Amino acid sequence: MTPETTIVVYDRFRNLLAAYVFWLLKVYGHRDVRLIDGDSRKWLEEGRPTTSEVPAITTTEYQAGEPKLSLRAQHEDVLRSIGQPDHLFVDARAAEMYSGIDKAGAAHGGHIPGAVNLAAYLETSPDGSEGWRVPTVESDGTFKSTEELRLLFESMGITPDKNIITYCKAGGLSSLAWFVLTQLLGYPNVREYNRSWDEWGNLEGAPIEP
Repeated sequence: MTPETTIVVYDRFRNLLAAYVFWLLKVYGHRDVRLIDGDSRKWLEEGRPTTSEVPAITTTEYQAGEPKLSLRAQHEDVLRSIGQPDHLFVDARAAEMYSGIDKAGAAHGGHIPGAVNLAAYLETSPDGSEGWRVPTVESDGTFKSTEELRLLFESMGITPDKNIITYCKAGGLSSLAWFVLTQLLGYPNVREYNRSWDEWGNLEGAPIEP
């Protein structure tokens, strides 16, 4: 693989993990990264081609770029942004985590002050497995239309003029929100707080709203 390689990412969890990989590759400057619209389950259900063959990989020297700090928020950035009228936090966790009913393993429950909740929920698939369902995708895992997405975010006050920081519990749900905002809707100023509540909810003295 070289910096010129086209990378296509996907998973079987409605692209929550794939979106995180997409974001991480962009942080380190890889130019051509693509996300399959719909996860591997949809690919299989539609009878699309698969193979068990392992590709031959040639060893190369890959030089990553300097991290793009404009795509990532640290907890210091979050702290400075609280209360700023031109900043907005998007909390992509379940409503129970946002409200503090479920601490999700952290020392403290609740949300970052001023955050709006793009609420996810656990859904049981026909095969009995559980997975997160988010409001930005259809039941088959594909993204909603651009117009539907724009109306969804604008109805929540999540507008392109804001400096937005996305977060969740550990970076998966919020990376998907970051992907939708930046790659599908073209929002110019969106950062992902990838340490999310696993860090913020365990920081003593960090501002939290119930």
